[in-house]
Amino acid sequence: MKTPLPKFDPSEILLSVKDFLQSYNTTIPASFPKASLSLLQKYKNEHKPFFKHDDQWSLAEHRKKIMDWLPLNNEDKVV
Repeated sequence: MKTPLPKFDPSEILLSVKDFLQSYNTTIPASFPKASLSLLQKYKNEHKPFFKHDDQWSLAEHRKKIMDWLPLNNEDKVV
């Protein structure tokens, strides 16, 4: 008897920053601020321990953290 394959979760796929940006911006609610390459780079520089796979991003690992971080660091934020 064959063992069933483990369930595949697409959000765990490691993505380039550009692919993560595109996926993130198309899946967040309309009321959330959009990310940009410069904001993602700033996030990565501030949170290096979250990047165990060099410059690879995953929706499962980074999406919620970006959603929490972005409103406080949005480029459109009035200072």
